[in-house]
Parts: sequence; C-alpha cells; structure tokens
Amino acid sequence: MANHLPPALLEACVVVGASSEKLREVCQSINNGTAELPQLEPEALHVLVPPFVRCEVVKPHGKRRHSLLRKKREHLPSPAAVSAPCVFAGGGAEERGGCEDLSVPKDIDLMALPQLCFPGGLQVTNEERVEQFHFLVFTDVFGNKTHGVVMQCYRPILDETHFQENGVGTSGFSHLFCAYGFCVISKHPYYTALKDCLSGVSFQLRTCPLPDLEEMVKEFAIKLALVPLPPPGQLHLMFTLRPLTIVLPSREDKDHPAIDLDLHLPLLCFRPQKLLQVISCLLQEQRVVLFSADWSRLTLMAESLLLFLQPLSWQQPYVPVLARGMLDFLMAPTAFLMGCHLSHFEEVATETDDLILINIDNGSVSSSCSETVDLPEIPLAAAGCFTQRCLSLQIHFDLNQCHHASFTDVNEQRAQRRVWQQNLNYDIQRITLELIVNIFRDVSSHLNYEHRVFNSEEFLKTREPSEQLFYKTVLNTHIFHSFLKDRLNRKMDSFTRMELNTRSETQKMKAMDENPRRPTMQEIQARRKSSITEGIILSKRLGMSLPNLGEEQSMGFNRYTLLTGNIVSDPALRNSPKSVKVFKLPDFPVSLSIHSIPIYYSELIQQLGKAIFSVQNENPTLLARFYYLRGIINTLCSRRLDALSDFQNLYKTDTAIFPSQLVTWLVNSLHKDERLQADRRPEVKRLILKVKTENEKPPVEPDDHVKKFVLPRTHLHLEEFVRCVQESGIVKDVATIHRLFDALTAESKRDSSDVTSRGASSKSDVSSDLSPVKCVPGQSKQVDPELFRIFYTFWKESEAVAQDVNLPSEVIEHLDNSECVYKLSSCVKTSRGVGKIAMTQKRLFLLTEGRACFLEITKFRDIQEVKISSAPFLLLRIPSLRIQTARRPEVFEANLKTETDLWNLMVKEMWAGRKMADQHKDPQYMTQALTNVLLMDAVVGCLQTQRSICAASKLAYFDKVKHEVPMMVPKTTSETLKHKINPSQDLAEPQTVHVLLYTPGQLTCDDIKDEKNPKLWVALSGGRVVVFDAASWSMLHGCIQVGASQLNCMLGLGQEQVWIGSQDSVIYIIDTNSMSCNKQLTEHRQEVTGLTVDSSDPHNSQQTYSCSCDGSILQWDTSSLKVKRQFYTLCDSLSSIQVHEGTLWCCCDDSILELRKSGIPHRRMALPEDLRSIRSCFSSFILILERGEVWTGCADSGELCLWNINNYRRPFKRISLPGSSGVTCMIRVKNQVWVGCRGTIGVGGQSDGQLRSQVLVVDPESHAVAKELQAHSDSIQTLCSAEDRYVLSGSARGDGKIAIWKVE
Repeated sequence: MANHLPPALLEACVVVGASSEKLREVCQSINNGTAELPQLEPEALHVLVPPFVRCEVVKPHGKRRHSLLRKKREHLPSPAAVSAPCVFAGGGAEERGGCEDLSVPKDIDLMALPQLCFPGGLQVTNEERVEQFHFLVFTDVFGNKTHGVVMQCYRPILDETHFQENGVGTSGFSHLFCAYGFCVISKHPYYTALKDCLSGVSFQLRTCPLPDLEEMVKEFAIKLALVPLPPPGQLHLMFTLRPLTIVLPSREDKDHPAIDLDLHLPLLCFRPQKLLQVISCLLQEQRVVLFSADWSRLTLMAESLLLFLQPLSWQQPYVPVLARGMLDFLMAPTAFLMGCHLSHFEEVATETDDLILINIDNGSVSSSCSETVDLPEIPLAAAGCFTQRCLSLQIHFDLNQCHHASFTDVNEQRAQRRVWQQNLNYDIQRITLELIVNIFRDVSSHLNYEHRVFNSEEFLKTREPSEQLFYKTVLNTHIFHSFLKDRLNRKMDSFTRMELNTRSETQKMKAMDENPRRPTMQEIQARRKSSITEGIILSKRLGMSLPNLGEEQSMGFNRYTLLTGNIVSDPALRNSPKSVKVFKLPDFPVSLSIHSIPIYYSELIQQLGKAIFSVQNENPTLLARFYYLRGIINTLCSRRLDALSDFQNLYKTDTAIFPSQLVTWLVNSLHKDERLQADRRPEVKRLILKVKTENEKPPVEPDDHVKKFVLPRTHLHLEEFVRCVQESGIVKDVATIHRLFDALTAESKRDSSDVTSRGASSKSDVSSDLSPVKCVPGQSKQVDPELFRIFYTFWKESEAVAQDVNLPSEVIEHLDNSECVYKLSSCVKTSRGVGKIAMTQKRLFLLTEGRACFLEITKFRDIQEVKISSAPFLLLRIPSLRIQTARRPEVFEANLKTETDLWNLMVKEMWAGRKMADQHKDPQYMTQALTNVLLMDAVVGCLQTQRSICAASKLAYFDKVKHEVPMMVPKTTSETLKHKINPSQDLAEPQTVHVLLYTPGQLTCDDIKDEKNPKLWVALSGGRVVVFDAASWSMLHGCIQVGASQLNCMLGLGQEQVWIGSQDSVIYIIDTNSMSCNKQLTEHRQEVTGLTVDSSDPHNSQQTYSCSCDGSILQWDTSSLKVKRQFYTLCDSLSSIQVHEGTLWCCCDDSILELRKSGIPHRRMALPEDLRSIRSCFSSFILILERGEVWTGCADSGELCLWNINNYRRPFKRISLPGSSGVTCMIRVKNQVWVGCRGTIGVGGQSDGQLRSQVLVVDPESHAVAKELQAHSDSIQTLCSAEDRYVLSGSARGDGKIAIWKVE
C-alpha cells in the first residue's frame, strides 16, 4: 500500500552527530591538556521512519544502536548503484543486521547523509552557537527527487571523568559543545514549512536530557507523519506545531513541484543581466557550480533557478550541496549543476576546466578559464522584455509594509508575509515563463505531430544570425529534448496556455495559414526599420511574438520601443493569482498513542465532511480537493469503500487529480464482505466495474520518441514517400503528396522502355544520372533518394531566396501587408518593359529594370485567358506567355523563353485556385493552389528534362478540375455562403465533422480580451475537439482531447462548461476557462447520443437531460452533477432528445416519442410502413409547436414527413428533397427549416461522378424547398445556428469542411 499512497509530509527523520565514544575521547583529550578542538566524523544516531516500530540496527562500524523504523511491507529490490553519494540508496539486509522485516526507506543512504548534514565538518566548540539551517536535494537514478531540511543544534558534551572499577562514577557537563544535526526528509520541497517545524522544537531539542532526545524526536516525527500533503490545486493545508502555525502550499498541478521558498532570492543576489546569463548557461547545459559562504543559500538558489526554467526540466546531475569530501564530483565530464562552499572557489577555479562559476554572495558569473563567460546570450528581444519586467517587481517586504500597523502576533505577521510572498512568487513565475515562451514560441511551427519530427534546420533558418549559436547549442540539449516531447504530445501546460493567450491577431491568422513560409511585406518593412536602428539589432520573429506588441501597422515600431520604452502590461501577465483556500488540520493529540491516532483521523474526516458540505454547490474544483483528502484519510483508516466513494466523486469534480494507481490497489484489495457491500452502493459498483474494464485493456506504452528530419538513403515507395515529405515539413496533405509522387515518377514508363537508347546516348542529362525512379516490371514505382535530396534542396533554396527578397519601398507600398513574393522570373522583355515578373498569392507584377518600380500585371481573379504564344525576334520565334485581363484591354505578353511552359502552368493554377476560392468562399483553395505552384517549380528545377513540364503538370490540380468539372457555383449557394473553414488544417487528412456547437460571446473569463469573443466548438474523429474564434474564424485550440471515441453531441451549459457525449458512454465536461477536460459523468452504460437543456425558464438551468442509445434518459442537477431522475424508453436505439414546454421528445430508430415529466409515454409516432420495408430509421426531427407540427427525416429517405401533434397516426404530408438520398440532421432557424442531406452522385443535374451533398432550406408555410445549397463533397453530418444570423454545416471526411451560411 505504501507504494500507492501519496507520501505524507514526513518521509524520514534522522539525527546525526558524533558517537558517545568519540565525544568521551574528546573530553579526555581536552582534560589531558590538548588545546586544539578536533573535527569529528558525523554518524547517523537515530533514524525514524513511519510507521514507528523499535528495532536494533547494526551500524557500519559493527556497533548496535536503537532506532525507530517502519515495518517492511514487501521485499524491495536494492536500487542500482550510482556514482554520486548524494543519491539515496538503501542498505541491504546485511547492513541492517539481518532484520529482514524492518528497513529504512530504500532512498536513504545512511553513509552519505551524515556528510551532507555537516558539509563543512562536525566541529567541537567551546561556546554554544545558535541554530543553523541548510537544505538538501537527493536525486535517484530515475530523476526522482527527495528533499531535506537540516538544523544544526549545539548541545553541551557530557563529561564522565571519575570512574571506579565497579563502573560507578560521577559525570557533569563540560565547557565543550558539539552540534547535532536534525534532518527532516520529505518527498516534496517544503523547505519553509519544514524549517518552521524544526524551529518550533529547537529549544526543546537543545535543552532536553540526552536520554530523552530520541523520544522527543520520535514525538516530533509522529506529528509530521500525520500531516497529509495537499492535492494539486488551490487548497493549502495548515497545522499548528506550537508555537507556530505552519502552512503547506499545494502544487499548481501534478506536473509542477510545490513552491515553498522565496523565488525573489536570485533577484536580490543578481542583476537581471547576470541572471539571464545564468539562465542561458543552464539552457545550454553547461557545467555550473554555485558558491556561497552560507550553505543554506546553495539549495534555495539552485531550486529557484530550476523553477525559472519551467516547463523545461533539468535532466543532468544535480547536487546543490557538496560536502567537503565530495569535491571530486566537479571533475565529472558531463553537464551538471552543483554547489559548494565559497572557500573552495580558488581551488576549483584552478584545478578544473570549462566550469561556470557563480558566486552567489557577490553576484558574479565567471568561468574557470577567465573572469568572463564566453557563451551565446539569450536572444535580445526576449532578454530585454525580461529585464524590464524584473525592474517593475517590488521585491522588498519592508517597503510594502511601511503603511501598515505593527503586528502584535507573530503568526499574524507570518501570515501577512506569506500572502505577500505568494503573490510575488506568482509574478516572478509569470515573468520567467514569459521569457521561456518568447525564446521557444516558434518551435511548434516546425513540428510534425503525426511522425513526431522536429525540423531543427528549418527552425534555425528562421533565427537571426546573432541568435544562431545560442539555438544551435540549446537544440542539442537533453532539457530541450524533454521539452520537445511535451510539445509533440500536445501537452496543455502553462507554456501552451501562455503561448496561446499572448498571440496577436496576426499570429493567430498566421497559425491558420498553410502557405509555405515566405517573408510578408510587413516583415520586410519591419526588418528594414530594425536594421537601421542605431545600436539595436532585434530579432524580428521573437520581437513579433512578445505579447505586449501591437498589431500589424505598428509592428516594426513596437519591436524597437520594446527595449527603450515602457512596456504595456499584457492581460496574460496582469492576471492575479487564483484565490486559495486554507484548510486547518485538527490539533495533534496530546498523547501520541496507538489509540489516539485513529481518533485524530476520525476528527479529520469529520472536518472534511463539513468542508465538503459547505462548498457542495459552489466550487467544484475545491470540492474535488476535499474529496481527494478524505479519500486518502479513509484509505489510511482501511475504510476502502468510503475511500472509493470519495475518489468516484472526482469524476464529477476534477479528474486531473484522480489517483488511478491507488484506486486500482483499493479495488484489488477489497475483501469478500466489502465486495458484497459494494454491490449495494451504485457509485462504488460503477467505479469497480470501470477499473476492472481498464485493467483488462492491454497497456499502451506512451510514444515519447522525438526524431529529427534526415534525408532518405533508400528508394521510397509511396507510403515511405508520404512519410518523408510530411517529416520534411514541405506539405502535410496526403492527396497533394500523392500527386507529387506521380510527378517525380512520371518518367518511369519511358525509362523502363528506353533504357537501351539512353545507355547508348553519349549525351547525359540530369535525369539519366539521377535515375529518378526505380521501376522494375511487376514492382511499384519508387523515388530515388538522390532525386529526393535534389528536390528537397531546390525547395529549401527557393525558400532561402525568398527570405532575401529586398523590394524597394516604392514597390512595397503597392502590396498588402500579408503578401509574399513566391516566385521571380529572370529578367525578360515584356509588352510593358524589361524586368522581372513577380508572383504573390494575390497578383502578378513587373519589377522593372534600372530604377525599380511597380507595374501591376493582373490580380489572379481578374484573369480572363492565359496561353502560350511566340514573339518574333529576327528570324526566330521566341516562346512567350500572353495574359488577357479584365481590367486592361491590351494583352500582357512576356518573352519568358525556356520559362514559358512553367509560368503557363503556374499562372493557370493560381487563376483556377482563385476562382474556386472566390466561388466557394474557401481561402484554402488558394493556399492549396499556391502549394501546387511551388511544388511544380521544385519538380521542374530538380528534373530538368524535356518531360519535366509534363511531370509538373500532374500537380496542376485546380486547372484540371476547372476543365473536367463545371466550376460555376449556383447563384443561390454563392449568395448564401459566407465563408468556409477547415478544422483539419493541422492534420494530414480531412476528418469527419461530427458535431458543431456555437457559444455566444463572454462565455468565458472576462480578464482576457480574446476570450470575450463567441466560439465555435468542433468535434472531429477520435475524440478531438477544435475551437475557433467565431469573430475572426481563427483557430484558438487545435486539439482538446476528449477520450478516444467518436463524439455524438455537445451542449453549452452556463458560462463555464461545455458538455460532450461520447460513444464510450461518458459525458465529458470542458472547463471553458482553462480549456481542459477534467470532469466526467459516468452514469450511462451505453454510448451517449443526446444532450438538451430546458430553456423555457431562463433563470433555471437545472433541467438538463442526457440520453444513451439503450433508451436511458437522465436528468441532471448541473450544480452538483448528480442524477435527479432516471427513466427508460422502450424503443430501438434512442438517438436524440429535445425539451419543449416541459415535455421530452425522443428520436428513436423506429419512432418519435413524447414523454411526460414523469417519464410516462404520451405520444408515439411510428416509422411509416414503407420506410420500415427498406429498413430505414428516423435520424432527426424538429417541432413547430405554434403550427402543431412535427417534422421528421430518415437516414435512407430523400423526403421529410410532417406529422400533426394531435393526429399522429400517420404523416399528413411528405416533402420531397431534390438531390437527397437521406436526411442526417435538421434545425429550425427563425421561420426556416434547414435540412442536412446525405450525398448523392451528380447533384443538381450534374453527372460528373462527384459525390455532393446539399443543405436545403424549407419554408414551413408553403412546405416548399426555398433554397438548395451546395458546398460539400460529402454527406452533411451536423448543423448548428449562430444566434439565428448564420447556420454552420459540417461534413464527413471526404470533404471535412465547415460552411458558414447567411440566414435571411
């Protein structure tokens, strides 16, 4: 059980000092006239580990001592040997005198611990000294940390000088004093709390008689062992250890350590510039040594520095305190972070090489080779922001308290100081997190999540030259590799939240833009401005990423003023820390006996019960913490069923703190009588069933590997080619990659038939040298690795050339801020002069020779005709490109010579893409066309054969579509369609849009401006939820994972929740403030198919219903998340429910059923016989109560059935739906009925073989189809309304898009 329970505050308590024999020898030596006071070897005198049982322990010297040890619950394998003595390693049974049923914790090394308790040696003194504290950190071979607080307390030495032969003599206190070390060890870094605990008992430990010392330490240890640790979140625990009241702060979440130290200590010791230098050394994993004359500063400083790196986690050896006999550790060849006494500074600097020496006492940073540190610095923009943030901090408590009255109670003063320190710690954490975000913000843009690849070379190319060396070093460190794992796992941690919350609108739109990377006109202008700023060279990209910068027009100016002007406080940094609740534990029993401990736990359970009752309907997050604590205490008291009941409640309050391993152990340890009792407790029975089901599943090993992109070395089949292209970051879309594969293997047929002729030809071309494909009869085509290398190199060189485009300001003024130059021709003669033709995503323009100026050729949407012609030149005909545009009567002609064919392909593809984008209101068409054009350019560039144009033409997708399929969108569709968005833009292939939910503005917290906008929630396949800002249609969250099954329904509830029903029978609840899914409702036994709320009473949000396919309907209390009522319907497969005027309407496969409030059926509309004969079923329905009508649709019928509520035996009318093979969904918007249909081949009179689906708008008055809207190439899956102004439709994976329609 001990392996599953979270540790208590106390892991162990060790008393360290000199043995009585050594002290007797010292007294005799002093009495004999020795003047020098010796240093003694410290030993572990007493070891106390809960639960407390007396045992005789054999010391390494062979002598026996009394110790208080815990019983050994199970055989523990000895840990692997480690090189560092600071690493805990439990001794074997032989060391413990063969006492097999008793053992100290395996993490405690009694040989190394005494040295660390007295790192400077154990000195005998002739005067009593005040207590001194220092702090320890022990790390095992797996990186798990244990923390210790040591108090050195001086006691007089007992002088036994007169002994008689029979052993009787006199003794008294000498004038000598010796230190005893009291080390309290905990699994969590509660440095301040444990220091306070030792401070409270220091007087008793210093003055009590020596024979009573062990019992006093035992009593102290038992009290600390009774203190549970607070669960992650906003609940702190308080207990009284007289005379002090002590608070244990909780962890922010399970991935963060508790912070119980003063984070501003580094700011008191170092200037911001020096602190940045230290952080840079740690990020680059240097060999860093901290020095101080005060042992206590070493650990506190080291811990603070590592917290500044969060969420990056230090992966190298970490020994913040080195005892005098451990200095050889500094000779380790690997990176490390260690600390030692300032007296060793010169010795270490002289005897070692390549160490970073940090003097805490004077705030200096140097190396063992020189007084300066020659390492790359943190990028200037991020460093400047950090410096100004630090200067704005108020880090002096006394200044803050000048206007307050003096405190008359020490605990009151401590409480005030604690609140001030917590707020300051929060501010410092936000500032350091902002620094890390600004350094690594752009990393996510170079990740391929599907193949877990980080394209480090491309990331480095986006850095400024002055930053290159810093990033090259950091990218090869273990600390960054661990950070990459979290990014590839899409971890929603503090880094991700800040990065999302501090994106500007430009960055949000850029994140949605799938265009290949090219500098925009705005970036060129900003780069130009920054380059002429005297004395300041800023990173254009990191500067843009800083959260306090303005938007597009002033971007360049703000990057300059970042370091020289005042920084505007950003909302993400201005947030105040979350309010915390402090729960006071009961007072410790006066008598710590075997009978008093259960009484203490019972009192604690009672207090937790009262706390649960007080917040039952107010604060579910806090409620979860109380349930968790009570579950832990019930487990300690062997109340297994009560503990399971408490943990079951975490599903409804906060699953983030659910102790899975402990719950599994509890279920497996239930006795027979407890299992019988569990069957009578539904919530416990449900949890046991869930645990058993989870345990039966095969374990899934997490995929934590990270790859760097490398060019292939073998021939690539199609599947390998797709993976390689996606890993390279060139393009993600699988269909496009297939076309690229066809282009690169276009010559396979010719090559296989003309091998002889090519071999005989003396003329060698690039294609024959490269052997672009390996085509053996009967085998599939393959791409040669050398060809792929040349293709990749050409693509990247094109990107690099575009980065260096330097257009005159007069030209940039004519272009939009977001435009990029993607292709430049060679200098050619045109009908409008000599110059270079430039292509952006919007237009073609001529950059004239000589005095460069801008001459627009045409925008792509204005093109009327493109064709190849020839222009006369002397006796020759030179190939030329002719472009007819709507805005100019004359034809533009350019003598592009050998480039003519390529430009003809590119311009036609861009023209076709623009026409489709405009007609379908879908900007992704233009993005895809641009990608196709750049791929054409790269294919021609790498093949360089006569057939390269033919190969490149296989990428002209939209130009082919224009000729093969009528492109004209029906007028009604064009007028009604507002916009289209792609929720699968981060994925390699489109996903089915299963459910859409629109939530109005101000759904979430008001302190972040972007959060005030309305949102569109999109449920994709595999439990993935994507969230869009419904004001700009930019993606806010690319993936909120909600289980792993298909999602069937969504419901926005209140101001802070979105409920989602899943195929796995769970209702998931997303917190819209944190955008996390930490609540689950598990009462359904089958897949959840419907959610609805009774909106008839706007002041009552309690009437919420859910249904599952087995006919179960649950009514929920949304405050407590408890089931108020449950009833069943006798029907086939219940698929959805609606509430109208207090009654429930249910859609089943075979009927539409109305239920009274009591759950009794009132009306049933059976599926018509003609539809039963074709095995169809009801798929959706709507009620028009003012007309007394129910409209129903069937999955396999292209018509609507209209029923009269009062005469529901058969439908009174049927409405035929043109071009529909079935109805999937229906909603009512204003006085219209919108119907989503299954796709058919050749909708609207077209017979092109393409699958198309329609959204039909039906008039309830005339029962006629008012509009036929065509925008999807696969079945419509879902419809939702946006405040009756827009209707949004989502389709199956063949299309995977969301169309936004205007409602008239």
